Amino acid sequence: MRSGLVLALGTVLLLAAPQFAAAEDTPAWKACTSVNNSSAERLIACTTVIEAKTETGRRLAGALCIRGNELTEKRDLDAALTDLNAAIDEDASYACSYVNRGRVYAFKGDLDRAIADYDQAIKLNPQFALAYNNRGDAWRRKGEPDRAIADFTEALKASPNYVTALSNRGAAFYAKRDYAHALEDYSTAIRIAPSVIAYINRGDVYRQTEQLDRAMADYGAAIKVDPTDARGWRNRGLIRLFKGDNKGGLADYNKALEYDPKDVFSWNNRGQAKMRLGDKTGAIADFRKALELQPGLKSAIESLKELGAS
Repeated sequence: MRSGLVLALGTVLLLAAPQFAAAEDTPAWKACTSVNNSSAERLIACTTVIEAKTETGRRLAGALCIRGNELTEKRDLDAALTDLNAAIDEDASYACSYVNRGRVYAFKGDLDRAIADYDQAIKLNPQFALAYNNRGDAWRRKGEPDRAIADFTEALKASPNYVTALSNRGAAFYAKRDYAHALEDYSTAIRIAPSVIAYINRGDVYRQTEQLDRAMADYGAAIKVDPTDARGWRNRGLIRLFKGDNKGGLADYNKALEYDPKDVFSWNNRGQAKMRLGDKTGAIADFRKALELQPGLKSAIESLKELGAS
């Protein structure tokens, strides 16, 4: 079955307006650098600042860096890269531009260039928690979990309550099957900022270590945080099937599919619940839907054969 584990890429970097603030700042500049504005508002405002051609040096680099970040969030990666290259040309000592350009390269799959940019950001600002976190994510993606863990640890030294770094380090430990350390990181993340993914991640550790009651409790907690998020329902449904509670599992997968009707594993697992409950027609329909979404899914094919409907 699919794990509920989700790895979080580093959070977006927003400029802290006070380091650029001046009495004569225009409304566009204030909106461009405001952490309280939406991404769309910052994108428009920073474009106004850049096109006005009144800023130079660090301030122009700042506007370009922010707009580059917002374009990255929209996955307009080539435009983001153009802005971030321009920001670095304008002020090569500004770490923001390197970490945000590193994210663009990471999204493009060029992890070596991403790491090189994170290296430069860290060189310019050795306490840059986001740069360490994002470099750790790049090392993880390159299959080097120990280097990833080292970087996530550095991020946490710089920012002890950095939940993304805690979650990412927990995921790296999980990948190494170091479940004790993964559990510690996920539990700390939950204490700092309870969230759907935090509970699901810890639930996965409990599930992997066969602590099914604790896993079910965490998935239930995820449902309480956000009842419309399918992940809590489908993970709890899996535990209920493991424990032989087929009616409970069916109910949970009904909810999971209500909120995420494209999840192939929810269709497959609901089919399993129906098959165990004697609903042959319903099970066949669910397995066929799973195969529609993912042709060749072995468990669905085998279940249909068992039901004489291959």
